[in-house]
Amino acid sequence: MLKVKEAAELAGVSVRTLHHYDEIGLLHPEEATESGYRLYSPRDLKTLQQILFFRELGFPLKQIKAILHDPGYREEEALRLHRDLLLEKRRRLDVLIANVERTIRHEQGEMDMSDKQRFEGFDFGANPYEQEARERWGDQAVDEAGEKAMGEQGQEEMNALYRRLASLREQPPASAEAQAAIGEWYAFLQRFTAYSPEMFRQLGEMYVADERFTANIDRFGEGLAAFMKEAMAVYADRA
Repeated sequence: MLKVKEAAELAGVSVRTLHHYDEIGLLHPEEATESGYRLYSPRDLKTLQQILFFRELGFPLKQIKAILHDPGYREEEALRLHRDLLLEKRRRLDVLIANVERTIRHEQGEMDMSDKQRFEGFDFGANPYEQEARERWGDQAVDEAGEKAMGEQGQEEMNALYRRLASLREQPPASAEAQAAIGEWYAFLQRFTAYSPEMFRQLGEMYVADERFTANIDRFGEGLAAFMKEAMAVYADRA
């Protein structure tokens, strides 16, 4: 049995997150100490793992709760589909990373790049496992998982982070304040895509290499894209 702090550290989430899951009835620990502190059993930890798999795939909490409480829910079937969806996600990310690397080399004059190659990996067609997910968990759950990637609240949060970073762009990218802010940017992006530190660095390079990224980011302050590129490289080195 684990106390809430121990369970949170094991799973890599905050204590506040576990308290929230408890409050909304998503994960209510089975036992408690005499003083009322919740205790997480091995079964609770298995449920938490399932929740985090669904969160990684973008499912909103209310839909995860509905899925897990469905009498027809089967953990092994869900795990197999989690695996297939995550493998497909990784495949797409690998193609996009290769595209970023080629684009950087092209911009540096190291290689030629065709128009077709420039758009490799931008596949917005149907995920081959999406239909199975819809059949198992319903259209609403899958649709909301996709919409979660951004949305009005996410857009506002992203813009707020851009504005904060813009206010720091005159500081050294390695300064404590700049690194704290870029760390928040990293955490924000992690909610939508699993970025390794090296991928994070490459994304920063693309902010400068691709004029479309630069123009969009620099709307919040001239030179912001270049500042973020340097700050993201420092963050990746220290990660």
